[in-house]
Amino acid sequence: MVKSGFKILAIESSCDEMSCAIVVDGRTVLSNIVSSQIDIHTRFGGVVPEVASRNHITAVDNVVKLALTEAKCSFDDIDAIAVTYGAGLVGSLLVGVSYAKALSYALNKPLIAVNHIYGHIASNYLTYKDLEPPFICLVVSGGHTAIIKVVDYNHHEIIGSTLDDAVGECFDKVARVLGLGYPGGPKVSALAERGNANIQFTKPNDNLGYNFSFSGKKTAVINYIHKLEQAKCEIPSADICASFETWVVDELVDKTIRACKESSFDKIVLAGGVSANKQLRQALTDNANKNNIKCFIPELAYCTDNAAMIGSAGYYAYINGIGIADITLAPKPSLSL
Repeated sequence: MVKSGFKILAIESSCDEMSCAIVVDGRTVLSNIVSSQIDIHTRFGGVVPEVASRNHITAVDNVVKLALTEAKCSFDDIDAIAVTYGAGLVGSLLVGVSYAKALSYALNKPLIAVNHIYGHIASNYLTYKDLEPPFICLVVSGGHTAIIKVVDYNHHEIIGSTLDDAVGECFDKVARVLGLGYPGGPKVSALAERGNANIQFTKPNDNLGYNFSFSGKKTAVINYIHKLEQAKCEIPSADICASFETWVVDELVDKTIRACKESSFDKIVLAGGVSANKQLRQALTDNANKNNIKCFIPELAYCTDNAAMIGSAGYYAYINGIGIADITLAPKPSLSL
């Protein structure tokens, strides 16, 4: 039986954010410090793994100290250490896992290994204190796109996923071709607000069930742009962004709503970095309401990678005796659900 007021120090370092948070009972965030490297990687047009891991090494100790200070805690107040051990970039994961193992050993505190995707799902528990499974979760990020049946806190079943590119990756590639820079998602969305969704890149043809294929969508947009360039025509960037974003959002929303209804669930949860997308948030909310489905969307602070979500997921793993690790814990960059 875990005591009330159980404090977890959580570390997240799966990609280019180094984050540490102090979370109580899986729901209350005392601190959530995020050190982002966006400015560093912008010059390269994307995340450079070695650069990310080297910067994590210099940031991790200070981020942990800041999290403890903001939470008004000391190491003595911490009951357990949670850390992301996959999926993600192996070098980045190694920094967080190594630091967490050292803390766990030195402080003689339990170590909890957390799946990054479970963390994204759990981000909603921080925003909605009364939210409980079961529900359908749409996970959308730079590395993942999936429709997941969440039966309970630690039982997840993928019922649909991308067969190639993740949706966030697709946004980044379209942005790159249009010369918008990195990160692509926010830039495409901002430009889309000034355009009209009046371009059909390919004929609708979806025989994938609940699965997705974004590689073909990305290629269709790129080919459309190249044809205009070859004809020396003006590139309607805003309309391209609006049409592409609407195309992607409509498919994500349609399949998620169908999955929820066919599973006889009454709750949909959105998670992952792309859950910050304004059009997706609005479209999913509107369509859920039309179908008498409750829709849960995390606060913007918990959409992108952060340690608070890892602390929440870690808590629900720990109280159910799942994910308990030791000094032999190693990163798993290709970890699946």
